[in-house]
Amino acid sequence: MEMTDLKTAIDDYTDAAENGILGLKDRLDAMETKMARPGDAGSLGSAASGDAFEHKHAFLHGFITKGDDSLLKDLEAKGLSTATGGDGGFAVPTVIDSEIEKQLRDLSPMRSICKVKVIETSKYTRLVSASVAGMSGWVGETTTDSTRPETTTPTLTEVAITPGEIYANAAATQRALDDMQFDAEAWLTEEVAEEFAAQEGTAIITGDGVNKPKGFLTEAAIGKVKTGVDGGFPATNPSDILVDLVHALGSRYRQGAKFVMNSATLAEIRKMKDADGNFIWRPGLIEGQPDMLLGHPVVEAEDMPDMAAASLSVAFGNFERGYTIVDRAGTRVLRDPYTNKPNVLFYATKRVGGAVVNADAIKLLEFAV
Repeated sequence: MEMTDLKTAIDDYTDAAENGILGLKDRLDAMETKMARPGDAGSLGSAASGDAFEHKHAFLHGFITKGDDSLLKDLEAKGLSTATGGDGGFAVPTVIDSEIEKQLRDLSPMRSICKVKVIETSKYTRLVSASVAGMSGWVGETTTDSTRPETTTPTLTEVAITPGEIYANAAATQRALDDMQFDAEAWLTEEVAEEFAAQEGTAIITGDGVNKPKGFLTEAAIGKVKTGVDGGFPATNPSDILVDLVHALGSRYRQGAKFVMNSATLAEIRKMKDADGNFIWRPGLIEGQPDMLLGHPVVEAEDMPDMAAASLSVAFGNFERGYTIVDRAGTRVLRDPYTNKPNVLFYATKRVGGAVVNADAIKLLEFAV
């Protein structure tokens, strides 16, 4: 087979594989959407005839639309539903909670690239080694082949992440709730997910860590590369500073690393060209494929600051290894038909935390001399 034919065959195989993966993803998304559809008993399979469907039906058609919590209380008594919280709210059924989580991943760019841990306890702890060299070595099969000197004692640092409480206060009129065509599940998941995503996205980037995630921009241990210009890129060869940023990150973290910036900063970078006059930014060639910058994906996060003097407007790193989001399992909802008549307020709460767990895995571009 000639080289041209071989290359064509490889390209065809690659395209087919990519299309197959995308098709599988679409089918999985469609299945998740169908499973979350209200009143669709068949979509829930065997669980629909058991506790999961009973909990969902009592929550949506009793508690949300009518304010009748008697069925939920009966489920509590049977041990089939999570108990109410101290403020009287009820746990969101697992099926609906999963849909909220899915929409959060779609709406929150940082959640899609960071590690997410779900916990059942009050906080998440992890030991991080602060030293690497001298902790290991090579030896033979037996002690006569080579000695096994003691390694240095590793320096371990405990990272503790305590979730803070995030809330959304969605509102609907009683007339809308009484409407037979009102899709209570879709409305609740969309309203709650959008509010959670907005608050969470800001906190993960710039949060002070008080009753909320600690943002990675506030982590002093993360290394920075300066542009050499207050509030902008160098006038000559501006893209070189992005190359410096990439190589400031250790090689073991570059695989899987991503750029993070807002759309205003990205607009400036998209205009940059290399020495041959080619744009350094590459659009995704397939739907759903990320845009690329210097061979790495670009994530747009509007909570990243605009370019200004001393701003940290561009981040580059392996966020899967550098930042951990902690979710306390379960979302709770409190129904309030009295505070703002004729509207019914639904006070939804969820406990979320986050912090940098490996500062070496993230680098920041500082627009300063």
